[in-house]
Amino acid sequence: MDTNQKYALADLVIEHALKSGAEQVSVSINENRSNNIEIRDQKIDSLKESNQNSLSISLYVDKKYSAHSTNRMKKDELFRFVEEAIAATRYLAEDEFRSLPEPELYYKGGGPDLNTFDIKLDAIDAKTKIDLANQALNEAYKKDDRIISVSSYYNDNISGRVMVTSNGFKGDSGNSGIGLTVSVSLETNSGRPNDYWNENALFFDKLKTIDIGAKALKKAIRKIDPKKIDSGKYQIIVDNRVAGNLGSPVYQALQGSSLYQKQSFLIGKENKPVASPLLTVFDDPFIPSGFGSRLFDDEGLMAVKRPIIEKGVLKSYYIDNYYGRKLGMKPTSGGGSNIVVNTGARSLDEMLGDLKKGIFITGFIGGNCNGSTGDFSYGIEGFLIQDGKIMHPVNEMNITGNMNDFWFRLIETGNDPLPGSAWMFPSLMFDEVDLSGL
Repeated sequence: MDTNQKYALADLVIEHALKSGAEQVSVSINENRSNNIEIRDQKIDSLKESNQNSLSISLYVDKKYSAHSTNRMKKDELFRFVEEAIAATRYLAEDEFRSLPEPELYYKGGGPDLNTFDIKLDAIDAKTKIDLANQALNEAYKKDDRIISVSSYYNDNISGRVMVTSNGFKGDSGNSGIGLTVSVSLETNSGRPNDYWNENALFFDKLKTIDIGAKALKKAIRKIDPKKIDSGKYQIIVDNRVAGNLGSPVYQALQGSSLYQKQSFLIGKENKPVASPLLTVFDDPFIPSGFGSRLFDDEGLMAVKRPIIEKGVLKSYYIDNYYGRKLGMKPTSGGGSNIVVNTGARSLDEMLGDLKKGIFITGFIGGNCNGSTGDFSYGIEGFLIQDGKIMHPVNEMNITGNMNDFWFRLIETGNDPLPGSAWMFPSLMFDEVDLSGL
């Protein structure tokens, strides 16, 4: 189906749902095509292609709400599906807060072309994709006697959506994405270190395809012969590729659902300091070819660039329509677009070069954060840095603290926002952080 046919089908389903007893209706028609290739030690281990179409419907019936989806697209089958869904909804409990967003909150059209869809991707043949995966793998394969396994992964995805509501919203979007990854495992006297490198892009011809395997091998070799170090308070630098792990608990605490359920350590802190003045975070949906760029969210709410944290002060939460009604707050959006953290003046190498004694964290292993209190404990891997030089790898250590205190310890942000991601975190430096080891 083309876009016009999808709109026509969505309108037809909404009309039938309203005639069948629904008071409000939202319909999304989704199309998704993907390819996944895995090569292990120069042999194709997996080759998968998927092509899926589905229709999702949200129903508001007698102050009751339900959501349903189907991949059956014939009109008669859809009508029966809608009728059965409405009948099932009548058995649910009433919820006075369930309704579609107010029409004035919707995206009205006319937004800029965000350039998030590669129209040429469908024309790329399977051999080209397999050759890319092989090329990346061969950069590491048999390049070191300690290698026991090298795997490469190619994936791409094309998605499109048409969304229509019974109270006036109509919108469509299209996105694409490509990824290439290599992972390397070694056998050494001190264990089996492994690591990976990956590159992502929205457009096939923008994907970086050189040095992926070489970088994965280099990262794995650097992990050989790790040591524990003494427990204590250390300066730490968190690599931009894993800095988002520390941002995830904050993001979750900003959700309307977390606020309502009292599972957020940021309750009541709007317009109050929650981090070092060095931290500014924007949600920016309008970055051209951004990985999270959009004109509207999953509810049809108009996308808006807005500060989340500005110079350490919390400015706004992520509030969807439902929890906005329950909390008495204006909806902003239930999810993030491009999360952009402010950058500093120095590179990662410059930051590491000035570190007298500290830990460069390159990975997190397990652990958790208590959403209501902010207490956290994570296993880490990385390197001991002394006088600006890497001394040796470290592992079997934990970083502990409380998010309400931890982000005030931020003392520098790097100039290296993570490419190929909607979470654009640079490398981050923190002071006096508790690490437990020996």
